[in-house]
Amino acid sequence: MNSSRFKRNELKKLCNIIGTKPVEVKSILSNIDGHYREWQEQKIDKKTGDFKRYKDGTIKERSIRPPKYLLKGIQKAIKNKILAPIPLPPSIHGGIKKRSNVTNAKPHQGKKFIFTTDLQEFYPNIKSERVYKTFVGLKFSSHMAHWLTNLTTWKYELPQGTPTSTHIANLVFLDTDIQLISLCNANNITYTRFVDDLTFSSQQDFKHLLNEILSIVTSGGFKISYRKTQYNGKQTVTGINIFLNKIDAPEKIKQKAAMEMEAKSKLKPYTNYLNNIRKTNKKKSLPNKGQ
Repeated sequence: MNSSRFKRNELKKLCNIIGTKPVEVKSILSNIDGHYREWQEQKIDKKTGDFKRYKDGTIKERSIRPPKYLLKGIQKAIKNKILAPIPLPPSIHGGIKKRSNVTNAKPHQGKKFIFTTDLQEFYPNIKSERVYKTFVGLKFSSHMAHWLTNLTTWKYELPQGTPTSTHIANLVFLDTDIQLISLCNANNITYTRFVDDLTFSSQQDFKHLLNEILSIVTSGGFKISYRKTQYNGKQTVTGINIFLNKIDAPEKIKQKAAMEMEAKSKLKPYTNYLNNIRKTNKKKSLPNKGQ
């Protein structure tokens, strides 16, 4: 089969998988800029509720780049038909069905030593070239990898606000995850990741391994937010308070849930969230190593 025929067949194969037509994909790719919206969102500090600021006082911002209707539909199909079926280790919780910030925090319950760190500029730091190489590494043809990359990245990076970005980020970070899991399994450390939040915990002091953990992350081409890097026994993990025998929501969530109950609101998002957290305490949690 000559290369042009192979390319046409690969495009047909992709379109059959995601339920669209080659002419639609070609049309979108010919004017990809016209299929995105973009605005700047000011970053909020979850602990204080105030804006995050640089040293000079300037408020930190992030670029939000959601796709418009047609591209969003294609990206949803790519997520559901291509990305989601790719198996990921149980240590990874972000963007995966039936996993959440709650399931991410639960394995660290009762651990004496907890280490948390955050990946800086996680999505913007993942460039189109790296996404393409990840797809090729997953045994997609060069043509398929090219189209998938162009349909899921914009301005040469992974955009924030698309259906596919978290799944792709998980795949790009997978090699680093595997190295971290191996190190943690060898040292009786529990490891979980929720998108760009990494958490490690153990009953034994593992401070001597922190530099090695961070080196694995940075050698993978990712940036550490040292401001969000902490090592102690009492801290919040992905918005969940960790205790010896339970996990619980922070005080502000409890207060908002109480206000919902007092107001007899029909919709109770904070109450439901609080209940989802607390119901995990009703059954015994099995030890979770690095996996």
